[in-house]
Amino acid sequence: MTERAKTIRKTILEMANCAGSPHIGSALSCVDIFSALYFNVLHISKEDFQKRDIFLLSKAHSAMALYATLFHKGLLSKEQLLGYYKSTLPAHTDRESSPYVEISAGSLGHGLPIGVGMALALKGQKNSKGEQRKVCVLMGDGEVQEGSVWEAAMFAPKYELGHLIALIDRNDLQGYGRASELVSYEKIDEKWRAFGWECQRVDGHNENAMIEAIVAHKGSRIPLCLVCDTTKGKGVSFMENSLKWHYFLVTDEILKESLGELQ
Repeated sequence: MTERAKTIRKTILEMANCAGSPHIGSALSCVDIFSALYFNVLHISKEDFQKRDIFLLSKAHSAMALYATLFHKGLLSKEQLLGYYKSTLPAHTDRESSPYVEISAGSLGHGLPIGVGMALALKGQKNSKGEQRKVCVLMGDGEVQEGSVWEAAMFAPKYELGHLIALIDRNDLQGYGRASELVSYEKIDEKWRAFGWECQRVDGHNENAMIEAIVAHKGSRIPLCLVCDTTKGKGVSFMENSLKWHYFLVTDEILKESLGELQ
């Protein structure tokens, strides 16, 4: 875990405590994915906003991870962050809250279809670095049970959307239990390949592994899926791999203990 990822996790914990909001486990699960993308892969800046790469958070109950990352990237203010769950930033993403929140989401299974449409529309357009504009979509593994995901997955290879990257936060815990037990779809990487995608399974807490996979894919006309094996609640030992932290709240006592672990 990088120091930047630790800092983002601390911010998430403070947000959850201040707001009295759930979904802390889901947000901590995908921090390293956000850190890898926003600080090493995606070209997004205030100065050249119209030529930005696109990131879509389909598993929008993890919105705290997006907001905390945008804050540390300098794209959200402290005032906006303090309004999480109260005024400025909703529990699930709303595109009206910030130009850097690309879609309103919460009902699962919509991010990839939207991302496919955006990738098709942006095909041939250059980002601020003069490269093909990328579209990245982060989904949960429980979300991948949605049929709309697989309809979109069939569409993307046909139109050679190699600048489309789907990432799956594979923590094997969804709202009511183990994703692998509720609807067993392993081997998930083989399924994506059967749909015509390049698919790699990576450690979702290893930023370098994710960055290297995306860099190696550059120039391909085939869309990329990264199945990111993660741990729900990553970074706080008593939250890790525990379903209850999909719902439990971060009290003052829990915040103190959690921040202590991340020091």
